Amino acid sequence: MSGKEPLLGTLKACILAIKEGSSPCTDTSPHLAPFCEILEMILRKGMKQPVLGFKRRDYWHWLEQLPQQDTCSRVTPLSITIEKASSCEKVLTAQGQGRYFLRLALNQKLLATAIQQLARNPKLLECYDPLISVLGNEDFMEPFLSLMLVVSEMNFSLDLQNSSFLDESWLLPVCMTYETVPCRELGMVLRYLDGRIFVIEVLPESQAEVDEVVLAGDVIDEISGFSLRNARNGQAGTVLQKLKGKPLSFRMIRWKWHDGGMYKPLLPYLKVLREKVPSFQLQQEHRPKEEKEERCLQGGRLLYNLRYLGQANVGKYGGKEVLDEGIPTVLEQHLCPREVLFDVKETEVFIQEKTSSKVLFQYPYPEISCVGRRLDSNNLFAFCIAVSPGIPEHSTFDCLVFESNSENECEEIIKRIAAGFKHTEWFV
Repeated sequence: MSGKEPLLGTLKACILAIKEGSSPCTDTSPHLAPFCEILEMILRKGMKQPVLGFKRRDYWHWLEQLPQQDTCSRVTPLSITIEKASSCEKVLTAQGQGRYFLRLALNQKLLATAIQQLARNPKLLECYDPLISVLGNEDFMEPFLSLMLVVSEMNFSLDLQNSSFLDESWLLPVCMTYETVPCRELGMVLRYLDGRIFVIEVLPESQAEVDEVVLAGDVIDEISGFSLRNARNGQAGTVLQKLKGKPLSFRMIRWKWHDGGMYKPLLPYLKVLREKVPSFQLQQEHRPKEEKEERCLQGGRLLYNLRYLGQANVGKYGGKEVLDEGIPTVLEQHLCPREVLFDVKETEVFIQEKTSSKVLFQYPYPEISCVGRRLDSNNLFAFCIAVSPGIPEHSTFDCLVFESNSENECEEIIKRIAAGFKHTEWFV
C-alpha cells in the first residue's frame, strides 16, 4: 500500500540511506535533514486547520496532548520527552518544539511509541483528514508505523543543544564552544537583533582576538549554560555580571556553515545588521599574526625559546623604574645563560629548563609587580617578583632578566605579560 503514498516511499529511501551510513547517525550525516523534512511532511499532511482564528495547527499540538490522554497519568519516557520539548528555552514556536521533540525522540528511540499512542487515540486522530493524510488513513498508517519501528531500532546521537534555529529551519548551524579566563573585557562588540546576540566586531589585541575563536558575525547562543535565545537588550552583560570572577564558557553559532559559505538562515538577520551598522563586515578568518621566532611546541602550546641571564635583588620597591638598574646589575654578574622554554599562560608565567624540562620558575600574575625593558637593550626584558609576598613588611623584589630572539618577540612577550595583569584581575 505504501506505493500509493509517494511520501512513504521517499521516507523509506531516506531510512535506508541513513542505515547504510555510519552508526550512530549524527548531525553531520547528509541524509539526516532530508529524512527529517520528509517525516515532518508526513506528520503535517492532511492536518485539519481551524476555520476561525489565526493559529495554525501543527503536529506538536497533538504531541503535547499525549500525556493528558493517558487515563493513568503515568510518568513515562515519552511524557518526560514531551515535557523537555515543551520547556526548551531555545525554541519559541510550535514548529520549533515539534522539531526539537523529533530530535529528542530519535536519540531516545521513542518515535514509534508516539505514533502508536496516536493510533490508539480516536480523538487526536480527528485532526487528520482520512482522505488525504497518512496518519488519518488506516491503510497508510500501518506501513508508516512499521517504518517508525525500524527507525526506533537505529542509533542516533544528535546534538540537542544545537536547537536555536529549529524555529526557522531543519538546516542546523555549526556550533562551537569558546572557553576563556575571567577578565575585565573580552573585546567583543555585541548587537541585539530579534532576540539574538551578534558579535559585530572583535577588538584588536583583546582577549577574544588573542584566543582566536570568535569571528565577527557569529551569534552567542549560551554563556556558561545560560541560554540567550530570545535575549533582551543587555542580557549578556547581566549574565556576565552574575559570573564575575569565574571561567567563562560561550556556546557560539558560526556564521559560516560546513562548506565555508554563509549559514543561510542567518541571511535575513545579517541584511538588517548591515542596514543598522553600515561598518559591519563578516570576519572571514582571524587576523594574521607576525611570524613567531624560535618557537617550541609542547603539549599543544607554542613556547618561547629564550635565554635566562640571571636575577638580582632590587630592594623593597618593585615598580618598573627599578628595571633600569636591575637589568645592568644582572648583566654585570656575567653568569652563563641558560636555555629556557618560556610559557605565558592565562594566569601565570611558567619557565622550564630546555634540556631537562625542569621547572625553574612559576609565577602567578599577582606576584609579578612589573615587566619591561631598557631602550638600549632591544632583545632583553625583565620582570620583578615579590620575595616572601606573604609577609609584606619584610618583602623585597627580585629582578629576573631574559634574552629574546628579536625586538619584536621581546615586545610581544612584554605585552602578553602586561595583558595577564588585566585578565587575572578577578583572581586577585
